[in-house]
Amino acid sequence: MPRIRCHYEDCVFLEEKYCGAAAVEIDPDSGCLTYSQVDEAEAVEAEEWEEELADAEEEEDDLYEDEDEEEDWDEDDDDEYE
Repeated sequence: MPRIRCHYEDCVFLEEKYCGAAAVEIDPDSGCLTYSQVDEAEAVEAEEWEEELADAEEEEDDLYEDEDEEEDWDEDDDDEYE
């Protein structure tokens, strides 16, 4: 199924920069007729959710970096005793 990249930032059908509507109607002169603007409350909520998701991903990346550092430390420790 083809995916349509959406350039509207406040459409209710926007899903990670792509249109999530089941059907899309496009007029060459006026653009997307399926477009429906998100109300302000929904837009703020979506923005907060995206920020929380980004924060969670950063924390996860930090966790993996810590694990990599611990592995390096363990390897260095083993070399000293040989």
